[in-house]
This record gives sequence, C-alpha cells and structure tokens, in this order.
Amino acid sequence: MGRVRQTYIKRLAKDLVDSDNKEFSEDFDENKEILGETGEFNSKRLRNRVAGYIVRLKTRGN
Repeated sequence: MGRVRQTYIKRLAKDLVDSDNKEFSEDFDENKEILGETGEFNSKRLRNRVAGYIVRLKTRGN
C-alpha cells in the first residue's frame, strides 16, 4: 500500500494546475524546477511532494 498525501498538498497542487495548466508537464524534474523558481516553497520536501502530485494529476488527465 502507498502513502496517503495530506489534503493541503493535494489542494495546493490542484490550484497550481488549474491556474497554470500548460506550464506543468508529466516530468517530475521539470515541475520541481518550475516550483523552485516561484520561491513559494520554503522546504525542498514540500516542493517535491507537490511536484510529485502534479505529475499524478497530469498523467490522469486532470
């Protein structure tokens, strides 16, 4: 069984994808770089978790 992501990570990722859908891709490293450039994330762990969930959203077609 996998790990459950917290609601705030899901909500943040969905809001980012809804606002800039064309900017993000299905590649984790590209999404990580895009999120790093925004300066919104203070910790690498939070940035990486959001980038990973964005990949999941994009592969599902949302």
